[in-house]
Amino acid sequence: MNKGYWHGKRCWLIGASSGIGAATAQALHAAGARVAITARSADKLQQVLPNGENALLLPADVREAASLEEAHAQILRHWQGLDLLLYLAGAYAPARSWELDLQQAESILDVNYRGALRTLAAALPGWEARGPGKIVLVSSIAALRGLPQSLYYGPSKAALTHLAEVLRLDLEPRGFGVQVAHPGFVATPLTAQNDFAMPHLLQPEEAAQTLLKGMQSQRFAIEFPPAFTRRFHVLRCLPYRWYFPLIRRATGL
Repeated sequence: MNKGYWHGKRCWLIGASSGIGAATAQALHAAGARVAITARSADKLQQVLPNGENALLLPADVREAASLEEAHAQILRHWQGLDLLLYLAGAYAPARSWELDLQQAESILDVNYRGALRTLAAALPGWEARGPGKIVLVSSIAALRGLPQSLYYGPSKAALTHLAEVLRLDLEPRGFGVQVAHPGFVATPLTAQNDFAMPHLLQPEEAAQTLLKGMQSQRFAIEFPPAFTRRFHVLRCLPYRWYFPLIRRATGL
C-alpha cells in the first residue's frame, strides 16, 4: 500500500460510528487524509475522531435527504470539494421468510440502499465541475447469491452492488472512479446478532486496511478475505439445481 496516497485527500465516510466505518476513518486520518465522518450519533462520532483541522464530525441520518445535503454543504464550505465518497452505512437483522416483517424490511432497505441514493443525490451535483473523485459503496458478499437468514440484508446489498455497477458504467468515462466492496464476516455490532459460526471472521481494523489498499487500485470489486470470497464466486457460477441443495447442506438451514 502506498502510504502517501491518502495524504491531503478529502474523504467523506457515511456510516462511520462503529465497525468497518470507524476503523476506516481512523486509518485514513492516520494516513494524512482529511476525513469527514457522518452517522446519526454525534456522541459516537466524537469517540471515533477528534473534531479538528483534518476531521469534520457531521451528524446526519441517511434516511433524511436534507441532513445529508447539509453535511455535504459543510464539507464544501470547509474543503471546497471531495476526493472520496465512501458509503458504509448498513443495517442488518437475521430473518427467515416466514418471519417477514414489512416494516423491518423497509427500514433495512432504507439504510442499505436508499440511503446511498440520498447520499449520491447530495454529492453528485456539481462534483464533476470541481474535479471528479472516487465513489465506493460497501456492499457485502451476501449480495452475490441468496442465503438463509438474509431475507432483508441480502436483497438490499444486492441492490447496492447493482447500483455500483451502473455508476461505474456511467461515471468512469467522466473521470470518476467507482468501486464496490464485498466484505465477508467482520466482527461488528451487526454480525454480533448472528447465532452461527462465521468463517474467516475479520476484525474491523483488518478490514479497514484491506479496504484502504483496495481503494488505491483501479479494480471494480474489493473483496475480502480472499479465501472466503473465492468460494462465493464458485457458488455464483453453479446452476440453481446444484446451488440450493449445497447451501442447505452447508448451513443446515
